[in-house]
Amino acid sequence: MILYPMIELLDGRCVSLFRGRTEEPQIWHLDPVEKAKSFVGAGAQWLHITDFDAMSGDERNADLIREIILTAGIQVQLGGGFRSLERIAYWIDQGVGRIVVGTLALLQSDIVKEAAKLFPDQIVLAVDVYEGFVVSDGWREKSSFTPSAFLKAFENVPFAAIIVTDIDADIGDAEDSVALITQLASETRTPVIARGLARTLDDLSRLKYVPFVSGVLIGRALFDRSIDIEAALEVFKPDGEGQAKFI
Repeated sequence: MILYPMIELLDGRCVSLFRGRTEEPQIWHLDPVEKAKSFVGAGAQWLHITDFDAMSGDERNADLIREIILTAGIQVQLGGGFRSLERIAYWIDQGVGRIVVGTLALLQSDIVKEAAKLFPDQIVLAVDVYEGFVVSDGWREKSSFTPSAFLKAFENVPFAAIIVTDIDADIGDAEDSVALITQLASETRTPVIARGLARTLDDLSRLKYVPFVSGVLIGRALFDRSIDIEAALEVFKPDGEGQAKFI
């Protein structure tokens, strides 16, 4: 099980959004580069970055993301605004470990399938679900795809992982969201990463034992200190690790 601390960027600042609303960001007055370094210092192996400005074609955060890649010393998984094979290739060349695609997969699935073949183990499919259907464009547009049908359309595509976000989890029953992610994880052979379900250490402890889920993204809970990253990483250690040997 892998913990993916998440930094969401808007106009160069760390933010958290409620259901993707960029017009009402919760701003964290922290330096993104230093925050990334703090995650590394705690022992994180991966960092997930979402660039909200890039979703509208604005590259104002590009230099900041490059600085994080070069100085933080951690593998970066980057999402936000990937609409072409050229942009995917560009950021992989800049040192990004994985690229996350969602809207592109809905609108131009052939490009995503080609990218997954060209960059094995570096393309991640985002499956954002609202009211039972996959959504795109920063969660603004609802498609006609159920999440199961969407996954079926990419069967046998060599993705590095699939990120499942149940947007209803912000306002609904968390058990329903866990059930959805459990179901989708059982329908694919690709590792599934859960997003939006970790608000407490107890949530992490439950997710650790959900079948077929290989990782968890955490953003807001790390910034508002609902979850301490060192304690979270401790939860995800293999059972028995760190215990004293019997003498």
